[in-house]
Amino acid sequence: MIALVDYGAGNLTSVRKALTALGADFTVPSTPEDCRRAQALIVPGVGHFGATARLDAQWRDAIGSAAASGTPLFGICVGMQWLFEGSDEAPEATGLGAIAGRITRLDGNADRRLKVPHVGWNSLEFRGQARLLRGLATGAQVYFTHSYAAPVTAECVASTTHANTFSSVVERDNIFGVQFHPEKSGEAGLTILRNFLEVCG
Repeated sequence: MIALVDYGAGNLTSVRKALTALGADFTVPSTPEDCRRAQALIVPGVGHFGATARLDAQWRDAIGSAAASGTPLFGICVGMQWLFEGSDEAPEATGLGAIAGRITRLDGNADRRLKVPHVGWNSLEFRGQARLLRGLATGAQVYFTHSYAAPVTAECVASTTHANTFSSVVERDNIFGVQFHPEKSGEAGLTILRNFLEVCG
């Protein structure tokens, strides 16, 4: 059973619909302990990083312990940002710290033609092999809506450029994340969700 973590800012409705369409079994955990028993974890998100503060030390410990024991963990949009140590958008909020690095604001001034937030379709530029991207080709188009983004780290398996080049897909062992919304990204997004479900077994 997949635990779909709800901290009040996740776009649960569309993620639920996508998982249901793919035939996945999932539940919304009511306590941190529920996360420890899950076969996989998904942390969705939209909006402000500050909302992740509801995932307090108990939730971070439960999710982090599950991931450390090998449970697949998938962060979507702000949920992917939460996998990192923190964000300049809400300096007081602590990230999970599963991936080293900090989230920073896109620099719209780097190119005056570009607006921040970054909203709309953009391409994935692959940076190596990744289970999450199986069946897709570099240049695949997915749907973004965000103002802050993750740095390009060793875990970056696909990047995207909008004012800055940032990590749009991260993957390391059983830790996965996407900055865009796969549930709103057509067949490419569904392929990514299917790939995660295959990892979950």
